Amino acid sequence: MSELRITHIGGPTTLIETGGWRLLTDPTFDPPGQRYGFGWGTSSHKSAGPALAARDLPPIDAVLLSHDQHGDNLDRTGRDVLHTARTVLTTPAGALRLGRNAEGLAPWSVTRLRAPDRPTITVTATPARHGPPLSRALTGQVTGFALTWEGQRHGALWISGDTVLYGGVRDVARRLTVGTALLHVGGVRFPITGPVRYTMTAAQAVSLSRLLRPRTAIPVHYEGWHHFHEGRDAIEHELARAPADIRDRFHWLLPGVATDIGA
Repeated sequence: MSELRITHIGGPTTLIETGGWRLLTDPTFDPPGQRYGFGWGTSSHKSAGPALAARDLPPIDAVLLSHDQHGDNLDRTGRDVLHTARTVLTTPAGALRLGRNAEGLAPWSVTRLRAPDRPTITVTATPARHGPPLSRALTGQVTGFALTWEGQRHGALWISGDTVLYGGVRDVARRLTVGTALLHVGGVRFPITGPVRYTMTAAQAVSLSRLLRPRTAIPVHYEGWHHFHEGRDAIEHELARAPADIRDRFHWLLPGVATDIGA
């Protein structure tokens, strides 16, 4: 059986290790203090650096990139990291922009990571919507990823990507058995668009977990940027009101520390 180890590096960035594979999600390795534009009058600046420097990463087999068009999911140093990976899996539009070693996956399409003496990892792209209805023209394509391999005991490892809770994400709960869920939260919003949210709120993450019922739910993408409006305190406040069987599924990873997760 392949064990699963996850290191939360910061923001949406995690290092996933299983069966000899090393996978990286949404590389963000710039130092704090820089400002990034997100288009249409929106911008933010980074308030915390990564818990692990890019130079200290082990060799990366594949990057799971939810989207390439926003600096809080792929920053300048993160783009350099892409060139060191064997494969980059992302959206079809992102693959066209990135070229080289990038492969674009439409929702529910499947690809496989293969290497000698390692379990084959099946990667299924899952739906994501980075904002309210009709927002894709502004925010662009985004994807989540579901990973399965031989020896898993509790179901797929699912990375939500930057998304709100909507029908496409609810389909994940209907179609997949999820053992571990990396949930992009933070309740992202910008002054120019008022109360509109571009990622899951704490309440949405709890509602989704009621549907998914993962063995382990791990919040990411909730700290380190000024446009993340719901941090750990907000999530814990929402969890305190949730039933114990949902609350007990949530686990916080200490940044920079590799944590063993039952696969």
